[in-house]
Amino acid sequence: MSIQDEGAEVEVKPEKAGKRAKSGRPTIRDVARLAGVSRMTVSRVMSEPDRVLPATRDRIQRAIADLGYVPDKAAGSLASRRTGFIALILPNLTNANFSTVAHGLAEVLRDADYHLLIGYTDYDLAEEDRQLTSLLARRPEAIVLAGATHSRTASRMLLSAEVPVLEIADLSGRPLQHAVGFSNYEVGRVAARHLIGRGFRRIGAVGPVQDGQIRDYRGEERMRGFEDELRLSGVPTDLVLRHGKAPLSYDHGAAAIGMLLDRDPPIDAVFAVSDLPAVGIMMECQKRGMAVPNELAVMGFGDFEIGRVTNPPLTTIHVDFHALGRRAGTILLDVLSDDDGDETPHVVDVGLSIIERGSVGKKA
Repeated sequence: MSIQDEGAEVEVKPEKAGKRAKSGRPTIRDVARLAGVSRMTVSRVMSEPDRVLPATRDRIQRAIADLGYVPDKAAGSLASRRTGFIALILPNLTNANFSTVAHGLAEVLRDADYHLLIGYTDYDLAEEDRQLTSLLARRPEAIVLAGATHSRTASRMLLSAEVPVLEIADLSGRPLQHAVGFSNYEVGRVAARHLIGRGFRRIGAVGPVQDGQIRDYRGEERMRGFEDELRLSGVPTDLVLRHGKAPLSYDHGAAAIGMLLDRDPPIDAVFAVSDLPAVGIMMECQKRGMAVPNELAVMGFGDFEIGRVTNPPLTTIHVDFHALGRRAGTILLDVLSDDDGDETPHVVDVGLSIIERGSVGKKA
């Protein structure tokens, strides 16, 4: 079908700018009258502009601008079942990497006139259930969640939601539907191999405790991978310490390394499941007059900005969270625009890399 056929308009005699059928907020009827087209053509310009002749499209857009017309999204969604928003559920809003994911996702979705409605759980599975219940009642067109671990209640809601579901920042063996992320288990293994490869043998790790509903499952996976790699290499795991509830902070790192430094023989390297406790570890070492990396090598995860400006700069594991968010957005747009009903899962591993800086040297 040609553009001319699909976008053919019913000619209506244009009226002078500013004249409306009634006073108050301008309507789609006012736009149609001013542009000299039908209301259907105005609707098409707002929903599928490429299917309308350029000259007609420009005339309608000028009329919209002249009148200050704003479409009534709520009313439109009742008829079309299109709400125009994507639900995003994050563990918290203060983690810089999660905000970077949201930015990348929003950049892609914004161009297609989708917007994010964001909820957060504070690492509480029961709160994720509540957030899902609230967001699903608002009929999102897709749901994005950080992580691959959910309660039975949440899993049932997601599987019956009849909208695309995409899990980010983690990769499990059985995603609910679509997934964009990386293996947190592999993060731990990569960190352990790096420290072992530098000659360290008294190696510790700092991660969160498992406290009922408040759990950082991604951090736990990093700890599990780290411990497994130590065992495979014949390195003791007695210095792997779980301390403090999620989310971990500078204070958690400082407190945990204080416990580990009291061990005998002394620890010579440590991995923290986030850069924040890793920086806390470095600050505690500074207070105690311990030199990093000469007396203690420190490694983190996340490549937070603060780790780049510490003295020495922090060795860490990097994931491109901005690219992760953009890739998630691209997948959602592909799925939402698919008219063929193709339900093939999209599973994308964005990978990870070690950023070597001054906080880890070679064992003397």
